[in-house]
Amino acid sequence: MPHPAFASRLRPVLAGSVFVVAATATAQFGPAGPPPPFDDHAETMKQLGLRTVRPGPNPNNQSTFDEAIANPYKDSMPDLMKLNDGKRVVTPAQWSRRRAELVELFDREVYGRVPKKTPKIVWEVTGITPGESGGIPTVTKTLIGHVDNRTYPKVRVDIQASYTVPAHASATIPMIVEFGFGGGFGGFRPNPKLKPWTDQAIERGWGYGTIVPNSIQPDNNHLEMGIIGLCNKGKPRKPDDWGALRAWGWGLSRLIDYFQQDKGSHVDPTKVGIEGVSRYGKAALVAEAFDPRVAVGFIGSSGEGGAKLHRHIFGEAVENLAGGEFYWMAGNFIKYGCSDPPKTAADLPVDSHELIALCAPRPCFISYGLVEKGDAKWVDAHGSFMAGVLAGPAYRVLGKGDFGTPGDYLSDPMPPANQLIGGELAWRQHDGGHEVTPNWPSFFDWIGRYISAPPLPTDRSPMPIRADVPSSRTDTNSMIAHFQLLQKASKGGIDVYFEGDSIVRRWGTSDAPWKPMLDNWRANFYGWNAADFGWGADGTQNILWRLKNGELDGVQPKVIVLLAGTNNISAGQSPDEIAQGIKAIVQTCQSKAPNVVIVVTAVFPRRDNPALWQKIEALNRRTQAICDGKRIRYLDVNERFGDKNGQPFDGMTVDGLHPTPVGYQVWADGLKPILTELLGPRASTDHAPPPTGDPSQTPPPNTLRRGAG
Repeated sequence: MPHPAFASRLRPVLAGSVFVVAATATAQFGPAGPPPPFDDHAETMKQLGLRTVRPGPNPNNQSTFDEAIANPYKDSMPDLMKLNDGKRVVTPAQWSRRRAELVELFDREVYGRVPKKTPKIVWEVTGITPGESGGIPTVTKTLIGHVDNRTYPKVRVDIQASYTVPAHASATIPMIVEFGFGGGFGGFRPNPKLKPWTDQAIERGWGYGTIVPNSIQPDNNHLEMGIIGLCNKGKPRKPDDWGALRAWGWGLSRLIDYFQQDKGSHVDPTKVGIEGVSRYGKAALVAEAFDPRVAVGFIGSSGEGGAKLHRHIFGEAVENLAGGEFYWMAGNFIKYGCSDPPKTAADLPVDSHELIALCAPRPCFISYGLVEKGDAKWVDAHGSFMAGVLAGPAYRVLGKGDFGTPGDYLSDPMPPANQLIGGELAWRQHDGGHEVTPNWPSFFDWIGRYISAPPLPTDRSPMPIRADVPSSRTDTNSMIAHFQLLQKASKGGIDVYFEGDSIVRRWGTSDAPWKPMLDNWRANFYGWNAADFGWGADGTQNILWRLKNGELDGVQPKVIVLLAGTNNISAGQSPDEIAQGIKAIVQTCQSKAPNVVIVVTAVFPRRDNPALWQKIEALNRRTQAICDGKRIRYLDVNERFGDKNGQPFDGMTVDGLHPTPVGYQVWADGLKPILTELLGPRASTDHAPPPTGDPSQTPPPNTLRRGAG
């Protein structure tokens, strides 16, 4: 499953069928937060001498959806195959000239220019997770691309990405990367009856990956943040500066750079494709159009600003973006939705068929669903089909296949749902909704004609799990919990940071069954600003992954209380291996909070398996050796918790493993003298964020903003 990396700030996504969290330079959900230091929209209007933006069409007004009046600007449709000097494009060499002309127009008027010099990126592998996909062993690497911000330290950009390949791949393989939100959260949930696209990719010999757009550039009007804000040093854009769609595509290009540089990735950098839905479908098309290294685009329900013709007035229109998600586009785009002075889509020097044509000769698969299944009229499937028809001559002049229709965009009929048409430029409208899930089998069948994949490895042995190598949990619930803990970390006010597995989590959780434990927590730690970051069933490798992917970033606690290793013991790892995992956690904590004092707690006795006590004692001895008694303290309360044979005393546990309030009080009594020494007496108020609970008990809120694509 996909495992995108995460940093200190947050945004939830589902990649394929797995919840992941994206870090951004500013929080994206819930309240809008403080206004940006400048209003980019107002600044652009001022620079361009504009006064008002026309209201965009109302999706609830059915008169918006009238095909009979949807083409008022057909006479102004730009001629794809006509050079600026008036000559016709009839050869590949002439197309190269025409392509450069179109890129200039899109850069200036629609998506904005990428700066000639952008900061360097250092990619860090933040996790290596063994797994399996359809019975095939896999290995997933989570990445963070640290963007050099020394020229403007106020903005930090950490690009989150991940990729998964067969564990025993001996040859480089093609890779399909998904822009965040590509399938499942906030209205984009995949169909559980269909095979996950990730399994389909692996069984076809492809790898799969995810890149989180909002870790590159926030999906809002905070253009003083993200890569745009970093390059502009927090100042307003010029009218032809890049918007978010172009920035997201730039981030994908940097991931391709990584694949080119890392020969051990097993990814063929010449066979990297991109997929996205809705706004990320727009971004996927923009990414393929502008970077010739993108081998294929899978463009889902992209609407206005994507594959849809601007001049096809049916649903979402130029005005909607000019007055709404203007930050996706160049500032110059706003003027085409303004009434003073008046400009319309007819005044655009380009249209979306020319954006699609920029992908030629590379494969491009345009995907939509059905209105009655949830792919709203608003996104205008027909307008995108028309654009694809108009883009055909560019593919044909390069010797490639277009849709194969007669070629009149005004009259060519759309094929019925579930019929794939085309060559390198392809179209298929599936029978689902606002997603691409039903089109994945057809996509892989189609792309197999043009991009080859090596045979799957015959070795089916699983990859070993190491206690000291960061490894993410692959279940959706744990990813949602990670998102919640990122939220908690971002709220600040934390002086005492508890980290560990379920023994830690149950002490400070909001879950109703463990309310007596929370009462005990508050009775002991209220006033010391303590926050619980434990998560059930985590081994040291999972805790290490969470810490490396944002849960401690920016917190700067004064004390960290750590209890880890219990689940590694259950998994059969040796005390030496587990101690190395604990050491790695300690080192990570010190790197992220250099002034912290870490209290490493000895693993408790447990009743469920007496044979494990010798391993627990051996682990505790090795753990004690890691501690220096100063910045790394060792706390052992086991003499009060259980007998010399490792059996907990009666009343200490609820199940032989997890403490009761009485057992937690033993731990608290050991901690309080240390906390008093380091922090002083408890205050009468507490500033730590409220506890979180088990996400499986309550579904995550639908926080995806609706509206434009």
